[in-house]
Amino acid sequence: MQKEITVVRYGYKVTNSEWSPDINIEGLDAFINSLHDDLNSLGITVSYLEDTKNVLEVGGYGDLLNIIRLRSPKDNISNLCLGHVIGQSANCDLLEDIRRGVSRVAFAPEMIEPEGSNKAVCHNCGCGC
Repeated sequence: MQKEITVVRYGYKVTNSEWSPDINIEGLDAFINSLHDDLNSLGITVSYLEDTKNVLEVGGYGDLLNIIRLRSPKDNISNLCLGHVIGQSANCDLLEDIRRGVSRVAFAPEMIEPEGSNKAVCHNCGCGC
């Protein structure tokens, strides 16, 4: 059975007049298709969905990570924001961060803190917490 990962983009409204996202929203679909092509031979399908009914306020890059959601039913990941999956972004490069998040869900979902745990519950990843 193949693992299915869905990358979902919520709608957003930029609330900081001194910042604007440096992304090509129209290019996300093609980027996700390339991730699918890269991972499909490993038994992982990656798809892209836009859910613009949900609109989040974005005042900076950290907020931008919240508009990207990852879903993987096989791993019991229902709708985690990208920031929850990857933590802090190293380079503030959304495509790089999406690739990092999808790779983590694909190959190391046990390293993702469970939703709502607030660092209170060990998820048996072997980290010793």
